[in-house]
Amino acid sequence: MRFEQKVCDQIPHLRRYALSLCADRLAAEDLVQDCLERALNKRHLWRSSGAIRSWLFRMLYRIYLNQRVTARARREVAVADAGEDWTVEAGHDPHMQCREAVAAIEVLPPEQRAALMLMVLESPSYEEAAKILDINIGTLRSRLSRARESLRRHCARGVTERDDNHLRRVK
Repeated sequence: MRFEQKVCDQIPHLRRYALSLCADRLAAEDLVQDCLERALNKRHLWRSSGAIRSWLFRMLYRIYLNQRVTARARREVAVADAGEDWTVEAGHDPHMQCREAVAAIEVLPPEQRAALMLMVLESPSYEEAAKILDINIGTLRSRLSRARESLRRHCARGVTERDDNHLRRVK
């Protein structure tokens, strides 16, 4: 398979991960375009024996970090609604739970959010994810653990608040 085809096969995965990192769809598309441009310009650096997926994801993440540092100097970066495409059955509670989960993800530190979204959206091995994020496996596991615990606390707090609000209305 040609290099270009291998890269094209990864575009949907790159888009999904970029959307989880960026402020909006346009920023995510720009991030993917920058990654694809760099990949084509640097194709000579890719080892054909290596996984192109890891190489592209690492490149996308590094571009994201570079852009984030630049953007921080100009303005605060907001987090995208990575779950925007997900459907939720009719009803108030599931919709609220989904919104609370997205809100909890948005307030995670960027490093934890990047690790969590990579694992949730793409399901790489720990070794591959650590390589993509350029961190140790122990650091990856720690970030994932902290992110998951933060989400659990946030979502549990939301359930308690909803139950309390519901009880107040019934009285």
